[in-house]
Amino acid sequence: MTELAQPHDRLFKALMSHSETAGALLREYLPKEIVALLAPGPPELMPGSFVSQELRPYYSDRLFRAKTLSGKSLFFYTLMEHKSYPDRKVAWQLFFGCSRFMEQQDRENPEWTLLPAIIPFILYHGSQEWKIPKEFAALIDADDVLRPWLVNFPFTVVDLGPIPNDQLACHARLKVGLLALKYGTRAPKEQMEALDLIASALMEAPELLIEVMLYLLTTFQSLDESTVHEIVVRVCPQETIEMISVFAREIVEQHKHAWLQEGKADMLLHLLQRRFGVVSDAVQKRVVSANLKELETWTDRIFDADSIQTVLQ
Repeated sequence: MTELAQPHDRLFKALMSHSETAGALLREYLPKEIVALLAPGPPELMPGSFVSQELRPYYSDRLFRAKTLSGKSLFFYTLMEHKSYPDRKVAWQLFFGCSRFMEQQDRENPEWTLLPAIIPFILYHGSQEWKIPKEFAALIDADDVLRPWLVNFPFTVVDLGPIPNDQLACHARLKVGLLALKYGTRAPKEQMEALDLIASALMEAPELLIEVMLYLLTTFQSLDESTVHEIVVRVCPQETIEMISVFAREIVEQHKHAWLQEGKADMLLHLLQRRFGVVSDAVQKRVVSANLKELETWTDRIFDADSIQTVLQ
């Protein structure tokens, strides 16, 4: 994953790994007909990624499982586009991701009679407005008379750019995350003008201080140490000046190792899922907590191993 896309990916995953925040995104932005079907409670985050390795600089994804009022499972495939402009081929990535999920379901449940329902969903925070069609069939070169028989599906697009800042979200964690993402691809002047609003939103969700400030430090080109001081003091006034200084000077450096380790763990889980199917919670926890040397060793083994146990021995 490139250095440019990495901070977007990290903040998106930090937000969407919190079930209540993910639930707020789905309930606030999905069509009302779908939201009305959902049972109370937050969705469950499912393991793995369905974005191919070469496309991860441009996309991040999360898969969630919710329950409908009738008790059926309903999956949501949430894709975030990192590009500063909308890619008209994104529908293909949605199709690819949903297809890979279905393939996984087939491997895990070969005796299936009905496939699970999955709703595709795009979060876009680029600087250019989204104007491309929101359906898969727009990618197909065919005469209009054939349209009813083509493979097709609509998808929801949340384009953060045109949404007024005060209407981005009602949920505090979601609001500050979407604000940061919205301005993470903007010009430096726009970014600096948005800082006061982002700081105010952070005061309602101070637990996201580290994640959001790390994101700002790696995407806001004109952000300096004094401004970081002001924001941290404003959000967490109990912090000492010494601690704030360390935070401002070293936060990027101290997270480089974590970024690398997180990226390798995510890639290994993706490969394990592709090679062996379902990855247990125990294996996921072991991979996520592994050091870089272990991750590199396990990744080297994956192509010759005949089981997950052999990979991790």
